Amino acid sequence: MRILVSGASIAGPVLAYWLNRYGFDVTVVERTAAPRKTGGGHAVDLFRPAMQIVERMGVVDEIRAKATGTDALVIRRPSGKTVTLDLRKLFTAVSDSHVEIMRDDLSEILYNTTSSDVTYLFDDSIATIGDDGEVTFEHSPPQRFDVIVGADGLHSNVRRLVFGPESGFTTWLGAYLAIFSVPNYLELNGVMEMTVDVGRVAGIYSAAHMDDARAGFFLRTPQPLEYHSRDTEQQKELLRSHFHDMAWEVPRLLAELDHTPSFYFDSITQLQLDTWSRGRVTLVGDAAYCPGPAVGGSTSMAVVGSYILASELAAHAGDYSAAFAAYEHEIGDYVHRSRSFARTAAKTLVPARRFDVWAMVNAIRLINALPAPVSRAAAKLNTKGVRLHDSIPVKDYAAFDRMRE
Repeated sequence: MRILVSGASIAGPVLAYWLNRYGFDVTVVERTAAPRKTGGGHAVDLFRPAMQIVERMGVVDEIRAKATGTDALVIRRPSGKTVTLDLRKLFTAVSDSHVEIMRDDLSEILYNTTSSDVTYLFDDSIATIGDDGEVTFEHSPPQRFDVIVGADGLHSNVRRLVFGPESGFTTWLGAYLAIFSVPNYLELNGVMEMTVDVGRVAGIYSAAHMDDARAGFFLRTPQPLEYHSRDTEQQKELLRSHFHDMAWEVPRLLAELDHTPSFYFDSITQLQLDTWSRGRVTLVGDAAYCPGPAVGGSTSMAVVGSYILASELAAHAGDYSAAFAAYEHEIGDYVHRSRSFARTAAKTLVPARRFDVWAMVNAIRLINALPAPVSRAAAKLNTKGVRLHDSIPVKDYAAFDRMRE
């Protein structure tokens, strides 16, 4: 059975690994000219269910070796006063097994573990998808596949081709984020620093193995901003106009916009499709159920969803209609709970009022004051919030996998 996967970031390689392990013939098409490696990307999180999956893939040690090592967050209020959050205590409460890693480092590890067994088509993209599985590409000759999977992110090309325009499935959560590379002139080591004001957050962090750093900007606006998704100069100007009067290191960070080698800007938008499959096409990861960038744990969910999809295709012996239905059933609760959590997290991430800034600072003080066992015990009671990811049961496919070995 031939399966085409669009996207070689996170979900695509995880899906390709498990499909290949189950005996499918897998091709991955990726629009970039080479495996994604743009200087580290931005920091993402893997929680217990995803960590269990990458451990079974044999890459957990590589992932832990590339952990960012960030264990403290220093927040500056408008008054200039600071409060420091012990991130080790926070993540110990949130998850029994957690790693923060730069996105491109994770992507590289996942690609390397599949590159010798899976066919990758770089610098190409799907142009059309026929009902019979006939796929035309921008550059490569047409091919026929039994199943086509969109693992190509929030702005999925596959989803657009099969389900229609993105605007019909998205809900804006009221904020925007920008991440770009800057020199590590503060010589950060294990510390993220940021300044917080009503409607605005700006910060800088690095990773233990990186020579440079990442600047992160978060912005809340009463109405959606008007900009072109590919016009980076316009996006940079939006940042300048909204943050030009912010103090601390913000002027220096904004000055780096003229020199940065990598820049990312997007709305914090949630996908709300009711189904992720149509015919022989299905979606996985952010292409299917992005709860919102930076607020919903989408990287961990992408790993889990990819594993479930591949395993259900194997369990149903390639009957994609039955496999897709089982996949959506298995991942559905995780998706809906993540959506709900992300809507709340988006409001907390960028304070809308002075009271929200005060509440953030005092929540940090409470976390710091509580003994670690108490904070863990309290967090475990909140399976719809901070313990969301660890509370998700993943169907056990291990016995089926061993039967094929």
